[in-house]
This record gives sequence, structure tokens and C-alpha cells, in this order.
Amino acid sequence: MPSRRVVLLEFNELSPEPMQRFMAEGKLPSFSRFYHQAQVFTTDAEAVAPDLEPWIQWITVHTGLSHGAHDVRILGDAHALSDKAVWDVVSDHGGKVWLCGSMNLQYQSPIRGWVLPDPWMTKVAPQPADELAPYTRFVSAYVIGRSLDHVPLRARQKLEFVRFMAHHGLSAETLKALVTQLLIERTQPGARWKRAVLLDRLQFDLFRWVYRRERPDFSTFFSNSTAHFQHLYWRNMQPDAFHVKPSRDEQVIYEKAILYGYQQMDKLLGRFLEFVGDDTTLVFCTALSQQPCVTYEQAGGKRWYRPRHFEVLLSTSGVAGPYRIAPIMAHEFCIDFDSEAEARRAEAQLRLVRTADDKPVLIVERTGTQIRAACYLSGELPADTSLRLAGVDRPIPFFDLFYRVDGLKSGMHHPDGMLWIRTPDRRHNVEPIKVSLIDVAPTLLAMLGVAKPSHMVGKAILEASSSDAG
Repeated sequence: MPSRRVVLLEFNELSPEPMQRFMAEGKLPSFSRFYHQAQVFTTDAEAVAPDLEPWIQWITVHTGLSHGAHDVRILGDAHALSDKAVWDVVSDHGGKVWLCGSMNLQYQSPIRGWVLPDPWMTKVAPQPADELAPYTRFVSAYVIGRSLDHVPLRARQKLEFVRFMAHHGLSAETLKALVTQLLIERTQPGARWKRAVLLDRLQFDLFRWVYRRERPDFSTFFSNSTAHFQHLYWRNMQPDAFHVKPSRDEQVIYEKAILYGYQQMDKLLGRFLEFVGDDTTLVFCTALSQQPCVTYEQAGGKRWYRPRHFEVLLSTSGVAGPYRIAPIMAHEFCIDFDSEAEARRAEAQLRLVRTADDKPVLIVERTGTQIRAACYLSGELPADTSLRLAGVDRPIPFFDLFYRVDGLKSGMHHPDGMLWIRTPDRRHNVEPIKVSLIDVAPTLLAMLGVAKPSHMVGKAILEASSSDAG
């Protein structure tokens, strides 16, 4: 059995520069308190694009395998990984786990505990599956919504979600936040972007309910809302870094969007500090971070275009079923077929989708029976942009099949990550030398008093201090 209790807070892609600035300005009291009670490290993902993606780096955090060793490069594909993650090792040693939303997770059955996969993970079942189904179905539908205009949920399924939350920890504070947000949107339509943080509130309520009931030895909690804000609104936080300046109207709405995200994370951290207990080690990890994205500035910035209805796009392009569509983030989506021959035919059809001036419309990458696709076009498109499709004898208006995602790309990934570890002795130290991301998994196991498996070649950076924590 593990000899201690550890909670891993996975606040995706929070970044050192805004974090330090906001703390210095007194705007993040919980993070400041945590920082001065923790041993502070900067992690290095040791990767560059296209291998610098959160669904790649979080697998490294969980398994101790470098991106080259685990070779999982697609969100939702971790199910094929055979090496054990931290939670598998803990379970093997008789410990209980609670995995709450961790990105691109996989686990080996049987596992002792609860598992809630991220909203994009369609190939890994939650546990207990029947009990968590109303939550996973509802959240996935809203996070990766299969179309612009319609969320594929029946009224009965929405009611099941409400009932689920009512019996799984929904707090009066979260209920008030939900109602307040919806009321604000009636008079301020530009405030809709703040909805992203509501998922964090709901997920925290669920996490706390399960944690108090199960008392797991090792837990994770994942949040992506502020990473989303950084990708879209870094330009508004730091306009001097960009050639394309935000408009005055945009600044009214988005100037403090990233600060808002960090402050919401700060409140969330404060809630964890309140209830996990003084004998629990609390770990804050970001896996990677972000920086201003200025790569596309001379071209007017990068925009995203997403299919309005995936099935309509595929059928119009001449792609026949059966297939299964899994939207990922921003403009990307995966299509799984029953055979490689069907995937090859679909790949050929999708590559034939061109603009009227013969430019490719889709990036299409096939691996076996799966196609990963995204809209190739990234500039500002005229309203009359049209497409040519194989077998269709007339131009198809581009915006009949796609819509423009709001905002210009403003943040891009950076390999540095934050790792703050608050042990029960509250020892504070700032390590000046970066540590490898492959060291996180062995460190987590060492703090739990569990030996690492042979595939984890990193070192336990807190092994000595954790043994003194008592």
C-alpha cells in the first residue's frame, strides 16, 4: 500500500511569465501561498513542434516515457500504450486512485478506483462506466460539439446530467455561478467565452465528492480552460508583442481574459488547499506552457475554420460510411474506419477538396484505419470563397460547410513547464536548474513510497526530502 497521499493538479499550459507577474501584482493569493510552501521546479518537455502538444506531454508526465519512447502523437490514441502509468503502479501496489479528466489517459484493467477520461477520449471507458456515463456524455457533447448549431443531446440526457450532479456533489456556489453566467449572457453576449471555467467548477464538485467518499491514495485533476484563453487572447493581454493589433471593441471584452483565467485557477487552487488535508502532498504541474505566437503576423494572423457538420462535409466530399468522427481541439478531427481500404478511399476523396483557385482545403494524415484532418486554410477568407469537390459539377460556398472560429491564434506552446510540490513539511526551495519531464512520474511514485517500474528511466527529484516528510 502507498504510504502517503498525493493529489496532482494538472492545470494545462499555465505559463511562468504571466504567473510570476500576476503573483507579484497580488492578484493570485492562493498561488502565492502555495509557491512559498512548495519546492519549485521548471520542467523541460524536451520536444519541439510538432511533438510539443499537451496530449503528448501529459503522457510523459503520467508514464515517465519521453515523447519518442511512447510515440503517441494523437489526442485519443493513448489507449494503445502498453506501459503502465503512475496510477497503474499505485493500483498494483494496493492503492486507490481517482483520475479526474486527465488528458489522453489510458489505464490497465482492473484498476482500483475511479476514472474520468478527458472529453476528447472516446476509446477509453470511464470507471464506474454506468455511474459516470451521464457526466461524460454531457461534457463531451459540449466540449467537442459535433457542429456549430447543434449539441447532440436529448432533453432526457440533459436531465440525467442534472440529476447526476445533484447526487454527486453539485455545490450551491457552482449552481450560483452557472445561473449568473447565463443571466450575464442575456445582456452581454460577448461574455460567452467565460463559460469555459464552468466546467472546472462542475468537475471540482465531482472530484471533491468522489475524493471524500473514496479517500484515494493518488488523484489527478485536469483543467484546460486557461490554456484555451491563452491560445486565443494572448494578443489582448500583450498587444505590443503582435503586429496585428486587437480592436478597441475586442479589448473591452478580452483584455483581461487571461488574467480572469488565472484568477479562476487561483480560486480553484484555494479550494483544494482547504479540503485535501495537511498530511497530503499537493503537486501543481503544467507539463508545458505558452508564449506569444507571432509566426503568422505578417500574413495577418492565423484563423481556424471548422466544419459546420462533419457528416455533411464528408458526404459532400464523397466519403461513405461507416465511420466514427472524433472532433479534437480547434479545427482538427479524427475519422476512424472499419478497414484500411475504406480509410484509403476516404483519404483520396478528402485530398480532392480544393478551392476555386485549386488550393488544398484539408490537411489529411492517415495512419492505418484512422484519418486525422483539419482545415488547411488559415487566413481571412472572403465571404464568397467557394470549393470544388469531386463529382460535384458546381462550386460549393465554403461557408456552407465551414465556419470561422472566433479569434486569431495568439498563444503557442513552449517546452518549459511549472512543477510545484507542496509536501506536508511545507519546505520551500526554488531549483535553478531545469528538470526533465520524464522525472515527474518517478517523483510521484517516490512520494507515495512506491518503487518505479523499469520503463521509468527518470529520477525521483524529491526522493530524499519526501522520505523526511513523515
